[in-house]
Amino acid sequence: MFEDECRIVGLTPAQFGVLTVLQASPGLDQTSLARALGFDKVTVLRVLRGLEARGLAHRAPAAGNKRSLSVSLSEAGEKLLKQSQKPAERAYNKLMMPLTAAQQAQLVLLLTALTQGLEDQARAAFVPPQAD
Repeated sequence: MFEDECRIVGLTPAQFGVLTVLQASPGLDQTSLARALGFDKVTVLRVLRGLEARGLAHRAPAAGNKRSLSVSLSEAGEKLLKQSQKPAERAYNKLMMPLTAAQQAQLVLLLTALTQGLEDQARAAFVPPQAD
């Protein structure tokens, strides 16, 4: 379902996730980006290479730490992410449609508890999204 909506704008779910995190936290290093997404570093590297090849993101030496790379969206990445918001919202609404608002809130709480409970077994630490 989400993948169908992502194809409309030419992004995979992983690419959409990377772009979304980078928009919220420009200049993250690759390790922090991997943790924020719950991905391993190799997966993030592969996704970033694809995004860079398309001109949607770029990496540069991090300020104060030349061994670390800072990742940011390009102008084209910002534009594509903006175009993808409506399809992503449609996918989310389709997914959650069978549940009441109370059930949706309960699902989020349960998934958060599950993720946090399994964090020590994960390849990357769980970093819950910041509330708006």
